[in-house]
This record gives sequence, structure tokens and C-alpha cells, in this order.
Amino acid sequence: MASPALLMRVVASAYSVAEKAATIVRNVMSAGDLGIVEKTGANDLQTKADRLVQMSICASLARKFPKVTIIGEELVIWVDPLDGTKEYTEGLLDHVTVLIGIAYGGKAIAGVINQPYYNYEAGASAVLGRTIWGVLGMGAFGFQLTEAPAGKHIIVTTRSHSSALVNDCISALNPDNVIRVGGAGNKIIQLIEGKASAYVFASPGCKKWDTCAPEAILHAVGGKITDIHGNSFQYNKEVKHMNSAGVLATLRNYDYYASRIPNTVKQSLVP
Repeated sequence: MASPALLMRVVASAYSVAEKAATIVRNVMSAGDLGIVEKTGANDLQTKADRLVQMSICASLARKFPKVTIIGEELVIWVDPLDGTKEYTEGLLDHVTVLIGIAYGGKAIAGVINQPYYNYEAGASAVLGRTIWGVLGMGAFGFQLTEAPAGKHIIVTTRSHSSALVNDCISALNPDNVIRVGGAGNKIIQLIEGKASAYVFASPGCKKWDTCAPEAILHAVGGKITDIHGNSFQYNKEVKHMNSAGVLATLRNYDYYASRIPNTVKQSLVP
């Protein structure tokens, strides 16, 4: 088992550096020079904020915990410095999160999600940003846990990485509504705040640093996240980074959605 004292020290530090990261994200946007580069294509962007936040988080955590692997020893830390980069470049600021996930024995056990622009539509005098965090066995904090309306099937999915396979999978679930937003962290927030019933992404593209922190928070409040086949994600330092068989997550009623994923979709996504 990971030492509880060490785990809570790491979580506390992750909370602190996520708050600092949010300031960097807002400062880069305010300066007006996003420094956008394409990593692998038009929908896979990196900004100056990504680079500065990555350096800040890794330097801070590595200095405090030199024996922890940051992506080790027993704990592995998965960092996404700017989740929802494409939306950030387009000014959809409420989609953006900073993600710090903590894994032990390949399992996500704690996570921090910072929303740098939470409350940004409340006016110039509003206090921006919030930090959500959670630890398995302890719970999750920084938000009001809410379930989606009973009897409604509301799907949250990708805004910028859609495909025929993604849409076919969603259609098979016969949703009452489909919400398309950016960022894996943002999608999990839709679940835990009752705005969506299931997060469905039937495609490769999502990475371990996208799902580690959100998974820990979702599991801490009784939810579940897997690939489209129902396989749990692994977060040890040797694992491949791509979640190649997509994502299926719910706060409640996981089996209902899992049972309705078409075999044709499963056959198209290799774990």
C-alpha cells in the first residue's frame, strides 16, 4: 500500500501547484500570445500555457518528491498541463482544466482537477477558478455532487474529435440529449455535477494523463470509468499512453450504458 502520509503530501502539493498553474493559464491568455504549435495535426495543439504549466508542475513536484515518477517508485503522477487545448485557443475557456492524477500499483487513487476559468461568465468582479480533488476511500471535494435527472440519458462526448464511429456509438444509446464539450476533465465534471449521465468516446485519442485524475475523482464518489470494452485503465509507468479503446464513464448506471455499446463499435477499437 502507498503510505497514507506520503499520498496526502502529494495530493496537497498537487492542489497547490494546480492553483499556480491556473494563474499561468490565465496570464498567457491575457498576454494575447498563445504560442500555438501543432503536435500531430490541426486538432492536436500545444500552447505556451501547456509548456509553462508542464515545466512548473513537474519542477515543483520533482523537487518535493524526487523518488516519484512524474509522467518511481510506488507512486506515478500523470499530468495534463492544459486539458482542452483546442478549446483554449478558441476562447471556450470553461472547457479548460489542469489535471494531476496520482496512481499506485497501476490504479488511479487520487486526483486534482483545476478549472482556471470557472465562474468566468459571472462578470469582471468574479473570482476565477476552482480546484476539485479526490482520494479513493476519502471522497471528493470542491464541488456539489449531483446526479443526472432520473430516467434521462444525457451523453457527454467530444467536441473536436468526432467521427462516424463516435456518432454511431452514441446513436445506439438512444440519448435524450448529447452534450459536446472539450477536455476529459470537463466531461467528468459534467457527470459529477449532474449535467450528463454518461461520457462516451468510442475512439482512440484520449491519453492516460487525460483520464488518471478524473478517474480517481469519479471513483471516489462511486462512479466508474473503463474503455469501451469494459476494461479498467492501468497507470503504471510502463503502460502505453494512448487509451486506444476509447472511454465509457458514468456516475451511476454504468451497466445500462455498457450493455448497449454495439459489437461493431467494439470490433473497431482494439484495447
